[in-house]
Amino acid sequence: MTSIAEGLASIQNAIPSNVTLVAVSKTKPIEAIQEAYALGMRDFGENRAVELAEKAKTLPSDIRWHAIGHLQRNKAAIVAPISTLIHAVDSVRLYDELSKYAGEKLEVLIQIHIADEQNKHGFSPDNFKKILEIGDDFHSPNVKIRGLMGMATFTDNNSQITNEFKALRTLFDEISPTMGEDFDTVSMGMSGDWKIAIDEGSTLIRVGSAIFGSRN
Repeated sequence: MTSIAEGLASIQNAIPSNVTLVAVSKTKPIEAIQEAYALGMRDFGENRAVELAEKAKTLPSDIRWHAIGHLQRNKAAIVAPISTLIHAVDSVRLYDELSKYAGEKLEVLIQIHIADEQNKHGFSPDNFKKILEIGDDFHSPNVKIRGLMGMATFTDNNSQITNEFKALRTLFDEISPTMGEDFDTVSMGMSGDWKIAIDEGSTLIRVGSAIFGSRN
């Protein structure tokens, strides 16, 4: 069984310096996060609002918490004040709800639906471009859109995964000139496909089981 130290080192040694690694610690005990923290990790991802809040209270204050996964609007008040980055803003209504609790500044990623699977959330690329063209939304002064995120289809077909990641990176490059200089993040790639994601231009990967082992 691979240790946390071995799993973390193998990924850190393989990724370029411009790629941020988020250790997905959801469902994992405090002790596991403390071990990764002692090894230098500061970016951790959680997908349950209450669990995130409890861990943030217990663990060191310099941890950068990433709220990952589908976020319900009624949890915005919990995650907004403690998150460094919220990864999955998949509707204008969620963006507006987060702005109520963001404080001085909250950074978010817009989730784009790139997979074949309908159960994944996010804007379609065309719909998101139309929203930007109309220009009536995403104007909160305390919520900053840092980039895009997307999840590929759960499949062994690497060509399909590659094409889906390529589509997200293409959209990012297309809209970047209109999004401001802080628009710099393409979040794609997890434990099973992060190498493909980096090849296709990911700047942030989210890895859980390859660091902490399989989830319970």
